[in-house]
Amino acid sequence: MTTNGTRPPAVRERCYPSDTTDAEWAVLEPLLPVPARELPTGGRPEKHPRRNVVDAIRYVNDNGCKWRSVPVDFGIPWRTVYGFFQRWRASGDLARIHAELHQLVRLHDGLNPNTVAVILDSQSVKGAETVGQDTRGFDGGKLINGRKRHLAVDMRGMALAVMVTKASPHDSIPARDQLFRLRLTRPELAVAWADSAYGDGFAVLAKRWRVERAISWIMRARRNVRDYERLISHSEAQITWTFITLMVRRLTRPPRPPRTSPHPVEPAKAAVKPSPIRIRKQTQTIRLAPSTLR
Repeated sequence: MTTNGTRPPAVRERCYPSDTTDAEWAVLEPLLPVPARELPTGGRPEKHPRRNVVDAIRYVNDNGCKWRSVPVDFGIPWRTVYGFFQRWRASGDLARIHAELHQLVRLHDGLNPNTVAVILDSQSVKGAETVGQDTRGFDGGKLINGRKRHLAVDMRGMALAVMVTKASPHDSIPARDQLFRLRLTRPELAVAWADSAYGDGFAVLAKRWRVERAISWIMRARRNVRDYERLISHSEAQITWTFITLMVRRLTRPPRPPRTSPHPVEPAKAAVKPSPIRIRKQTQTIRLAPSTLR
């Protein structure tokens, strides 16, 4: 509400960097779920414009503020913004939007909409005080108490799947669950690249810089710098919104020109015959004290 008691206009002035442009909204609007009033079952008309709702969600994701701190110039109560965030995640519409945008981005770049290769990696982040003890753990390798994000990206760095777990399990354990889910939803996948942390049962190959770049994209959104979500599903939704914003912006830009030269290939290391290991025999006699023989 404004100072004179009137409701803000439906078309608000977009002054934040996280706001959708007209071109971005033209891409995103057709992918949003159908309003309840247009369904056969019927429903109440939505009170607030959806573009303002999406802008408010993207504002929280980009700036890392609390839901209660959503600026009033959006003209939407924070509980309504959080309600849309929760409903679209729980109904599966958020995952559907992400999957459809991923295919559109690949077509935009002149690629096959279905990828056959993924790159795996994980990132441990500290958990805020809002993260309960039952959903957090301690990563002994990186000395971080919080949660771990497991990403599976394509060769362009766009995420295919996002999974958040406790920080304590070894990377190879959640990776099996993640690849199992990917196999069900994307049966065309044939190869996965990973680092040495996934060496227990996985082929360790190169090309991992693309997933490292994807992790840096996640950290540009301040909501992802630390895990503030009480629910793991909400942590996954925040990361998904980050990638949705990246893909929508990429679709509004000219496609990347094709490469004129192949990707540089790491030179193969010459096979070196391992030197034999010499084990010295213990010749000294070990005498036991009488007390140890009892």
